Amino acid sequence: MRYPKIRELIEAIKALISGPYTSKYPYKPIEPAKRFRGKPEYSNEGCIACGACALVCPARAIECRDYVTKDKATRKMILHLDECHYCGQCSALCTTKEDNPPGIKHTTEYDLGGFDRIAMVSTTDEKDLALCEICGDIITSKAHLEWLVKKIGPLAFSNPTLFMSSLKDMGFSEEVMGKIVKDSSMNRSDRIKILCAKCRRSATIEKL
Repeated sequence: MRYPKIRELIEAIKALISGPYTSKYPYKPIEPAKRFRGKPEYSNEGCIACGACALVCPARAIECRDYVTKDKATRKMILHLDECHYCGQCSALCTTKEDNPPGIKHTTEYDLGGFDRIAMVSTTDEKDLALCEICGDIITSKAHLEWLVKKIGPLAFSNPTLFMSSLKDMGFSEEVMGKIVKDSSMNRSDRIKILCAKCRRSATIEKL
């Protein structure tokens, strides 16, 4: 019994000299590890609003909110921090994770407590949507189509939706489509349009 008592006494004296082992948080913030998964944040420049992060989020903390009106169609990505598990799936499987900057990444910010759940969100700016020119359904964001064109290069010309979207961005789409489209009914010429998968099948296979 003598030796444990001496050991405890030595530890007590060391603690008096060197101070406590615990950190001084919150009075002195600690520096997280380099690979610490803290607050996820979107990058307006890197995010293409493809919705991949919302699909892979196991907590369903990411909302892909679409606004479609007669005047415009936009998409906004919303991450609810109060529901996030900080698992890292969104950043690991982000479509633009290899780009600089990536669409979404984890920061080292960890002090996220608050009383207003409405303010505990990470969002992007509204991105324009590409709609099917036949049925009006949402295809994806225009930024996503633009990213695909840059990613695959000349191979984009094998997909009418991609190269017509590219022509539209350059201001040539109306002129080209005016020469091809003869009437408003579904026909084979509708293949050279920005179409959803359903209308693409109808124009390509069912109209042969």
